[in-house]
Amino acid sequence: MELKVLVSDPIADEGLEILRKEFLVDVATELSHDELKRKIPGYDALLVRSQTKVTGDIIEAGERLKIIGRAGVGVDNIDVAAATRKGVIVVNAPEGNTISAAEHTIAMILAVSRKIPEAHASLVGRRWDRKKFMGVELRGKTLGIVGIGRVGAEVAKRAIGFEMDLLAYDPFISSERASELGVKLTSLDEVISKSDYITVHTPLTKDTVNLIDAEEFEKMKPTAYIVNCARGGIINEDALYNALKSGRVAGAALDVFVEEPPLSSPLLDLKNVVVTPHLGASTEEAQVKVAVTVAEEIKNALNGRPVKNAINMPYVRHELMTILTPYIQLAEKLGRIGSQLVSGTYSSVTIQYHGEIAEKEVETVTIAAMKGLLENVFGEGVNYVNAPVVARERGIKITESKSETMEYYPNVISLIIEHDNTTRMVSGTVVGGEDRIVQIDDYHLDIAPTQNMILAVHEDRPNIIGPCCVVLGRHNINIAGMQVGRIRQGSDALMILNIDTPITDEILEEIRSVSGIKSAQQITL
Repeated sequence: MELKVLVSDPIADEGLEILRKEFLVDVATELSHDELKRKIPGYDALLVRSQTKVTGDIIEAGERLKIIGRAGVGVDNIDVAAATRKGVIVVNAPEGNTISAAEHTIAMILAVSRKIPEAHASLVGRRWDRKKFMGVELRGKTLGIVGIGRVGAEVAKRAIGFEMDLLAYDPFISSERASELGVKLTSLDEVISKSDYITVHTPLTKDTVNLIDAEEFEKMKPTAYIVNCARGGIINEDALYNALKSGRVAGAALDVFVEEPPLSSPLLDLKNVVVTPHLGASTEEAQVKVAVTVAEEIKNALNGRPVKNAINMPYVRHELMTILTPYIQLAEKLGRIGSQLVSGTYSSVTIQYHGEIAEKEVETVTIAAMKGLLENVFGEGVNYVNAPVVARERGIKITESKSETMEYYPNVISLIIEHDNTTRMVSGTVVGGEDRIVQIDDYHLDIAPTQNMILAVHEDRPNIIGPCCVVLGRHNINIAGMQVGRIRQGSDALMILNIDTPITDEILEEIRSVSGIKSAQQITL
């Protein structure tokens, strides 16, 4: 079945072209809620910007839906909780419009400081009122930044160029990082009371709704200007209106509003307010970046590869994802192999990391192992998003352990599964970009995992491996690779055969009947 992508908001052609190379892409903008709900069952991916509201009932109607991509930063128009419950990945483009948003913030600060919109309107009205539009300089003023994440950090860099003093409030940033940015980290009260300009750059959450309210406006300098190019609702608009109307603060610059478009907002009637219609990300460069970023994420997800900007699975920095991607793929294979080493479910699973990889943030790798482990038992509905939920609901205890001590290879991942008072283990590494299985239970070996394999435990003596190969040859099954491992001479040995095609139960029984074979099973990846 051909994979299909529905694009319900306008995005840059560069993003569409990436998707059209591999999938059937339908662009249908301006869909009503009911139209989208009727249309979504036939699609594997949905790509939106801010206009489409992806509600829970739309997600539930998406019978084939695997991923929702938001070509932008915020995902407040997507029911992420509903998507997570259904196992649908939600991705955005957190870095694509960073520079555009930061530059727009600086532009708004300059516009409100120099009264540029009002002066422009006056002059095009054929009036020359230079004295009426006296402005203020930025040099030597204090800029308070609420939220020093990606956009806040870029604003800080640019404000330093204007020779401003910088204060910042962000409970999730270290003082070391703040120092690197040339920012003094302090309390929200100090930012509010000491700043000449206050700009907010936080997401809109239950903790940041009305973060700046009437109480905060009372603490501000009467000469202060407040800027919001982040999300409507972080600043209480009623309190802001009262503060501006009464002269409690000097002015405001707003790109975002609680309700958009804000055509009935009284803020639009004030002369000491500069407003723009949510233009923070509206540059040609940003629109291309976010479209390409989300298109690549959708392509990866539909092709079964990891994504790095998922909202409902751990975020991994790009440079770290480059390092982790081979191990994510390896971990999923280890999980699939491990699930076939035991029958039924598992009481507990431990994922061990040895060597250099133990120094990394490996949460996504652990989730990949869980996905591979659970998929064979609970079906294809298990994915990177809901694997932890599935494990928790089934009472499977997942433990992650790390040791920087190297064993036989620089990096080794081991999956240890406890089931019915027995313990099974499979370990692997990546060598030259290729996956290698290096241990199963107590047997050490070195073999590349393939889609079809046979694992057989046998006596460590001659004339066993040959007859097994004869059985496969008689049924025209080609052997692509073979590896034998043993604990010590004379003990049992483990044979792994890579085969080009799967075998039937009857062929497997023939192998089991070979003298000296103690057990044999087929492993399918």
